[in-house]
Amino acid sequence: MDNDNEVVSMKESKRRERQFGPGRYSSHDVEALENPDSDIGLCGWLLVGLSVMLMLVTLPISIWMCIKIVKEYERAIIFRLGRILRGGAKGPGLFFILPCTDSFINVDMRTITFDIPPQEVLTKDSVTVSVDGVVYYRVQNATLAVANITNADAATRLLAQTTLRNVLGTKNLSEILSDREEIAHSMQSTLDDATDNWGIKVERVEIKDVKLPLQLQRAMAAEAEATREARAKVIAAEGEMNASRALKEASLVIAESPSALQLRYLQTLNTIAAEKNSTIIFPLPLEMMQGLMKR
Repeated sequence: MDNDNEVVSMKESKRRERQFGPGRYSSHDVEALENPDSDIGLCGWLLVGLSVMLMLVTLPISIWMCIKIVKEYERAIIFRLGRILRGGAKGPGLFFILPCTDSFINVDMRTITFDIPPQEVLTKDSVTVSVDGVVYYRVQNATLAVANITNADAATRLLAQTTLRNVLGTKNLSEILSDREEIAHSMQSTLDDATDNWGIKVERVEIKDVKLPLQLQRAMAAEAEATREARAKVIAAEGEMNASRALKEASLVIAESPSALQLRYLQTLNTIAAEKNSTIIFPLPLEMMQGLMKR
């Protein structure tokens, strides 16, 4: 149990290190987003005060500029004098901004789907295939999606293409054709870890189609046809062997009783006569012919 807790704590610390790495918000900055604005400086507070006075002077006209609405599936990131406002993302519903000092960006929190364009991939066994797929993702942290990257959607699309090529480059052709679920799960884990710093959650990755070269398709079809023909020959040989064993057993049974052979002759004649044939071949025993020849 202690080892499991240590592993979980190490993963959590690594995730936070990725989020608070160089060029991103530090843990102090993220905590400051949840606290009252106390770091905009004296000049900042003066500008905020002037903005409030301007809003009061121009009432009730200014109220229509200060009230904003975000939909249920959206969140608003408010910037005051260039800094993200306390509390992080706002919404859904009504929120207020100050004129001149505040600006905001709407972030869509719904699941987004995009197709990965066909990628020419050289597999581990040196076969060139064209593979495409589809990715489902959503914005999990609107603040990180706005503050840590310029365009989260474009970055996720490019990263998905690169990840598809990297993952398939370590697989054989047979593994690509048979282990699509494992490949999709590996891609999802890789993308989810890489986009965690951007506030993106990759929900699902699917491999749509694997296109093989025409010559390879013909070779695989010929191989499959040869395999089926070989299997058919083996089955036919096994049938003949079983039939010969049955005939051998039948001959041993007939040899025990000479009259059984005559009954078999009569049964064969009955079968031939039932088909209304004009010519009937009647087999005679060789012993009878020999007796006639002696006379």
